[in-house]
Amino acid sequence: MHKYYKIYKPYGVLSQFVNNQNKRRNKKLLSDIYDLPPNTMAIGRLDEKSEGLLLLTTNGKFSEYIRSQSVEKEYHVMVDGIITDTHINQLTKGIDISINGKSYQTKPCKAHILNDICHIEERFVRDQRHGKTSWLSITIAEGKFRQVRKMTSRIGLPTLRLVRVRIGDYRLENLTSGKIEEINCPHF
Repeated sequence: MHKYYKIYKPYGVLSQFVNNQNKRRNKKLLSDIYDLPPNTMAIGRLDEKSEGLLLLTTNGKFSEYIRSQSVEKEYHVMVDGIITDTHINQLTKGIDISINGKSYQTKPCKAHILNDICHIEERFVRDQRHGKTSWLSITIAEGKFRQVRKMTSRIGLPTLRLVRVRIGDYRLENLTSGKIEEINCPHF
């Protein structure tokens, strides 16, 4: 019987259970926080500085489905600066970013300004005297390496905080940083 979980991956944790890298030996891993059944895998990744919803499973077919471009991923992003309608239009049409040293045009996505982010757990990012910040929602179906961070940087609004809040029908909801919840996946 396969197992399925959703977690709020904390800031500063790698989205993996085993560290095979010599240069990153002292990094915190998912296995340092959670005691899960053998063969549990993270579905996709959130980089060390990103946080939020991460799905885990023992089912490879479910993992493959979630990582496909048919499943949307929604991120709430704090950026350095004030987001305008012009920025939103740029994001929704697709942005030219670099992937593995090559130019890549992101697919059109959904984006809008967030005025209310009370659902995001507070975490200190920087002192207000360093400039204004604002939040936006970006929903993509692809998942290139650091794509959302590259997209906001390209429009002149570097990402200060990135929180994934939704993967397909699965939502972060009331989960707090570091918490885990077993979920049902009736189709798998």
